[in-house]
Amino acid sequence: MNEALRRDAEQIIRASLAAVQPDAAVRRALERYRPQGGRTVLVAAGKAAWQMARAAVDALGRVDGGIVITKYGHARGEIPGVACCEAGHPVPDENGFAATGRALELVRDLGEEDTVLFLLSGGGSALFEKPRISGEELRDITRQLLDCGADIVEINTIRKRLSRVKGGRFAQLCAPARIFSIVLSDILGDPLDMIASGPACPDGSTCAQAVAVAEKYALRLTPEARRLLGEETPKVLDNTSAEITGSVRELCAAAAEQCRELGYEPFLLTDRLCCEAREAGSFLASVLRTHAGEGRRLAFIAGGETVVHVTGDGLGGRNQELALAAAPGIGGIFHGAVFSVGSDGTDGPTDAAGGYVDGDTLSALEGQGLDVCRVLADNDAYHALQAVGGLIVTGPTGTNVNDAAVALLRP
Repeated sequence: MNEALRRDAEQIIRASLAAVQPDAAVRRALERYRPQGGRTVLVAAGKAAWQMARAAVDALGRVDGGIVITKYGHARGEIPGVACCEAGHPVPDENGFAATGRALELVRDLGEEDTVLFLLSGGGSALFEKPRISGEELRDITRQLLDCGADIVEINTIRKRLSRVKGGRFAQLCAPARIFSIVLSDILGDPLDMIASGPACPDGSTCAQAVAVAEKYALRLTPEARRLLGEETPKVLDNTSAEITGSVRELCAAAAEQCRELGYEPFLLTDRLCCEAREAGSFLASVLRTHAGEGRRLAFIAGGETVVHVTGDGLGGRNQELALAAAPGIGGIFHGAVFSVGSDGTDGPTDAAGGYVDGDTLSALEGQGLDVCRVLADNDAYHALQAVGGLIVTGPTGTNVNDAAVALLRP
């Protein structure tokens, strides 16, 4: 392993994640918050929910009750006046359903002078949920969508119609109270109605689109679920306003700035990466091969969210799979590396945030008897990278603004 490149990768990751912490963004958004004189109730959902809620309570001084619903291991202590709940992600569970029920109790009897401060971040689709079908079927449909390679917009188009709170329905349940949403975006282009499936936003998707997604991926659905796909979501809401406070663009900009400080010339390839993870890894490897002989320190940055089509029963995530897929292409380029990391600190159902490979990785894998093609076919990037020291582990970061992949050349 090239220790200098690995150190640079770690510095780029730390600086990038520090730049997209939600604290300052929440405080900025609250400058435009205008309470109506009644109560302020806080509801926060998503992988960054605890951090956002703490920043909001610190800024406001107090709230008139509240709840945080976040992923297991992401709550970091008590917040005055706010109950902190943890639940399942990316597949919803009973703890998430129960916590969402508590949130609905909080907003049930609010009046016109009251406000719901709604703090939303990526992961909210799984964590903030009150299903219209059985929890068992919802989990099965979620797994089908995750395994077939559907993108997040397709997944959320289905989720909205199977939920009592998504697709604008939470805003309806809060009425006549107003909702002021502060949203940390984890979806390319920041479509407000898709982030966490838009609980407090008019829905821009249609029943026809939902049915098309179900047909495209041949989803196994009960008759009741199919019926709900044909039931339209709210298209007009008059009690909502929102501020989007962060996105993958900021993550990429911070990565580029740290690369520059380390002596690299950074190039932003895209902040809308959306393809198969292994295709993205192969592409970044090809970029390094093109420039490997130029004798310059170069950094190529791609932000977004790739997908994985699950064909095996291994362990991994999209960032680990992206990195591993780059290993064959940069084999022997000893001054090159590719790494990819999820800004929330979790990549798939693992304790890793992503993966790192360099010009030595391929030979190291072969020395362990591991064939990259077979590992990818089994979707077992976690164990392969673990065997060669290629896992990136950050722990929960408190934020969630998509992923960043970086290819480095350090002659």
